[in-house]
Amino acid sequence: MKVSIVGTGYVGLVSGVGLAAVGHDVICVDVDESKVASINAGVATIYESGLDELLKEVAGKRLRATTDIEEAVRSTEITIIAVGTPFDGESIDLRFIREAACQIGDVLRAKATYHTVIVKSTVVPGTTDSVVLPLLEEASGKRAGTDFGVGMNPEFLREGEAIADFMHPDRIVLGGIDERSCDTLAALYAPFASTETLRTTPRTAEMIKYTANALLATLISFSNEIANLSAIVGVDALEAMRGVHLDKRFTPLLEDGQRVWPGSITYLEGGCGFGGSCIPKDVRALIAFGQTNGMSMDLLGSVIGVNAVQPQRMLDLLARHLPDPEGEVVAVLGMAFKPGTDDIRESPSIAVVEALLAQGATVRVLDPAARKEVEMRFGNNVAYADAIEQAVKGAAAVLVMTRWSEFTDLADVLDRLGVDPIVIDGRRILDPTRFRHYEGIGRPFSV
Repeated sequence: MKVSIVGTGYVGLVSGVGLAAVGHDVICVDVDESKVASINAGVATIYESGLDELLKEVAGKRLRATTDIEEAVRSTEITIIAVGTPFDGESIDLRFIREAACQIGDVLRAKATYHTVIVKSTVVPGTTDSVVLPLLEEASGKRAGTDFGVGMNPEFLREGEAIADFMHPDRIVLGGIDERSCDTLAALYAPFASTETLRTTPRTAEMIKYTANALLATLISFSNEIANLSAIVGVDALEAMRGVHLDKRFTPLLEDGQRVWPGSITYLEGGCGFGGSCIPKDVRALIAFGQTNGMSMDLLGSVIGVNAVQPQRMLDLLARHLPDPEGEVVAVLGMAFKPGTDDIRESPSIAVVEALLAQGATVRVLDPAARKEVEMRFGNNVAYADAIEQAVKGAAAVLVMTRWSEFTDLADVLDRLGVDPIVIDGRRILDPTRFRHYEGIGRPFSV
């Protein structure tokens, strides 16, 4: 199929590259000329594991980028809206969605052939039906369901693993206003014939996306609350959760006795909090959406509350050994909210670094992918390391904030350097027995 995608951010670019990789002809549209030039040169504008390699394979062949939305829509069969929907504290900002819908509608006015418009941006239930569709009709002078199709196709891409998730999806949700819209989406995803698909309405598709992210956030905050309690009462939360995970409802047993460990189990472990561009924003947006519809959303409010204070746990553990960090060097390993991405938005590391700086500490940071983003946020207020040895040498304390595999050999690095800093493990990826001074989220406090 010939596909145009409006927006080359995280979702738009990954989706465009993925669709091109499975055989579609894709045109990516963006107002930023530098992004367009970079994509056409085969250089990804975001860091995402595997994206650069796949983009190089399809750029100039089955994928190209342009600033000309009219040409892109006119020459394709289906247009996907993948623009940002930021949350302003009260509701999601639909400005970019509205602009895209109006621009697409203007092109459809003069287009003789049937065209399908799909919303992939995360929007609250009712947006596709009540906002996008009317704008398309008004701008085009045509009728949805007769002259053009409309649908909603949520993404389920984990940052750091988005390429793998797109190429090997666990489900595909096809939300259409009619059968023809759903059929068009089904044709788009025909290369993924083995994947289970769900045909539904746009409103339900929108709710599925928010519900999925809210559930994951709830699992994380629940686990963190249990981890905090476990540490206080002398229980290792990892061991406690291991016992919970052995419930066959979480980890089913096959007939041969082998146990299945679903990926969702990773959300049921204690840590220093969740972040990123999606889950925090989506949970807050769902809370606000519920409140406007007469629901107090108390549970999700608590989920956000627990997560907001979780980075402070790292500082509390540090204070047990270093009550006054003023003038001390503190190494922070990991600034991205998770491995495999350069996204530091709402990362727990941000709050920790800000607090350490306020206390007068000299903060030295290391992240395999996010240095540019950290420099944009903190400038010269922090020191930057290029390797783990450089980060920890001379440090009074080392805080592990991101589950990068590069940090798992910290004990060996410290042994080689002959140094013995305080180690605070915010992701429980280290062996406590390898360190003299170790604290970890959800672990009984050391003496």
